[in-house]
Amino acid sequence: MRRRRGPGARLGLALSYAGFLAVAGALLLAVVWGFLLRYVPDNSQGLLGVSPNRYLLVHTFAPAAAWAMAFLLVFGLVGGWLLAGRMLAPLTRITAAARTAGTGSLSHRIRMEGRQDEFRELADAFDGMLGRLEAHVAEQRRFAANASHELRTPLAVSRTLLDVALRDPEGDREQLLTRLRTVNTRAIDLTEALLLLGHSDRGTFAREEADLSLVAEEAAETLLGAAERRGIVLDVTGGPAPVSGSPELLLRMVTNLVQNAVVHNLPAGGTVTVRTAVDGGTSVLRVENTGPAVPAGLVPTLTEPFQRATERVRTDEHVGAGLGLAIVHSIVRAHGGTLGLASRPEGGLRVTVALPAPQDLPERHRHAAGIPAHKRMNTPRPRMAQSRPGRGPRV
Repeated sequence: MRRRRGPGARLGLALSYAGFLAVAGALLLAVVWGFLLRYVPDNSQGLLGVSPNRYLLVHTFAPAAAWAMAFLLVFGLVGGWLLAGRMLAPLTRITAAARTAGTGSLSHRIRMEGRQDEFRELADAFDGMLGRLEAHVAEQRRFAANASHELRTPLAVSRTLLDVALRDPEGDREQLLTRLRTVNTRAIDLTEALLLLGHSDRGTFAREEADLSLVAEEAAETLLGAAERRGIVLDVTGGPAPVSGSPELLLRMVTNLVQNAVVHNLPAGGTVTVRTAVDGGTSVLRVENTGPAVPAGLVPTLTEPFQRATERVRTDEHVGAGLGLAIVHSIVRAHGGTLGLASRPEGGLRVTVALPAPQDLPERHRHAAGIPAHKRMNTPRPRMAQSRPGRGPRV
């Protein structure tokens, strides 16, 4: 949209300064006229012997006052123009930086020096925005490149299987269809994970009351079969942890955490513990698993898409694309919470999710974190997870 160019802020400020000086000068002259000349005798009738008189002062003072007003007007315009230019110079640098960023170059920074004033705060805020935008764009480019690679893999495998089938028409058709179905399922799961990752952090979902302890039971029940096949103990205990959010996204968040803990719990026969509690005004979910040691330098990168703590795992239950913790981080961020990851000294990973509890949370829930879990829940000792129809895997 083209707009008509105005006079500019600098000219407007200069005119304002000049007008202010002109008004101040006029007021000064009015004061002189009102409080000085009124006490001087009037000699307009040509009386002699009266000196000084108002007639002489007016005719001598008026030209000088006119010249003074003209000088004030010119001085105000020139001085105002120079002062306005000096004051608006930081805006020129900020405008140049914004235009540079508009061309796609996000590495430019203003780095304004001098005292801390409004322009310095604006420049610092603009530099911070450019830094975050540059990091976000780099992350999106990295994500797009990794996503295209991950999506290209099942398509390439499908084409290879079809090429082999064309070269060998007498091959096992049932085996071919089974492999194609497996590859197609993994591609669909990966696409759904990418879509969820792209939409989960917008925060536009309808919020409902939910309890992380019940969500953890449901997620553990879903993954009970996978844990049993690996001989893994699922230990789900803790007190109520009420939150406000999307039950579907919260279930996906906890399911991803427990699924990662089960799949990466190598060798088989380890333990996955899930704890829920309320600490002050925060509902806390903690998931820990045994397994290989995770390098401390790798932990901060695990929430990035397509990052894995161990070697890629591809089974019927897990795509292994490295999107699990990235989706968890996105969901936690959309719910206004925090996600903490730490490697366990004895091996494995500890993941802590802290979400804001509802404001009307009863006082007894706010102090529930100080009570031992077995006293709050009256739960039995952890044992090997076993299927129990109609009940969750609280073990």
